[in-house]
Amino acid sequence: MTVPTISTSTALAAHNLHVAYGEHTILEDLSVTLPAGEVTAIIGPNGCGKSTLLKALSQFLPSQGQLTINGEDARALSRRDLARRLAVLPQSPQAPDGITVQDLVSRGRHPHQSWFRQWSSADSEVVDACLEKTGVKELGDRPLSSLSGGQRQRAWLAMVLAQDTDLLLLDEPTTYLDLAHSVDVLRLVQTMKQEDGRTIVMVLHDLNLAARFADHLVVMGPGRVAATGSAKEILTPELLADTFGLEAGVLTDPYHGGPLVVPR
Repeated sequence: MTVPTISTSTALAAHNLHVAYGEHTILEDLSVTLPAGEVTAIIGPNGCGKSTLLKALSQFLPSQGQLTINGEDARALSRRDLARRLAVLPQSPQAPDGITVQDLVSRGRHPHQSWFRQWSSADSEVVDACLEKTGVKELGDRPLSSLSGGQRQRAWLAMVLAQDTDLLLLDEPTTYLDLAHSVDVLRLVQTMKQEDGRTIVMVLHDLNLAARFADHLVVMGPGRVAATGSAKEILTPELLADTFGLEAGVLTDPYHGGPLVVPR
């Protein structure tokens, strides 16, 4: 097997990735590279393996094949070292009953704690900054369960920000949100990239939101990568028909100039 040379502009890469549940193969010989300093959206029809790919990239699922972070072997990293480089927000995160927003966000600092390094004023400053950046600072004392869906998602994003990694993996961050709150969360994702230079990889279902807010798309078919590139490059009627089974036109978004998918 030939191992590809990983560019320094690649934040995360997989080569010949294989994931199976028992005898059922989900991903087979899948290779993909995710650019550094950009927002990547993984899109595709239901059941094609989008979330499975994200979990495999984060090593939440056992897999075979090569995984690299910034050109280094990701499998050689300890769990703590991995958590200092890569933060993950699952699709339906769980928190203890009664936990406050402040306490939730503070949990993002756990990878930086050890027997020799306990909680410090620097950790408190990071938590406060993340609460401020995500717009939930005034909600710090409130129970997470008392928040609206959009507020709750911002609190979870504040927690992964507090982990202070260059790479964020978000599994369907707009799940259960209406369109207005989805746009609000995705604008925050863009801010993370623009102001902090973070690399963000997220699974999305909405094609037009992906085209609007992502710099780079990974389009998946069943267990494989069907296309990669910018939305302008790869979102075509032919790809939509072949991969999604969707008869649609691709127009120009009158506000942002990118592609706009309009089903027929």
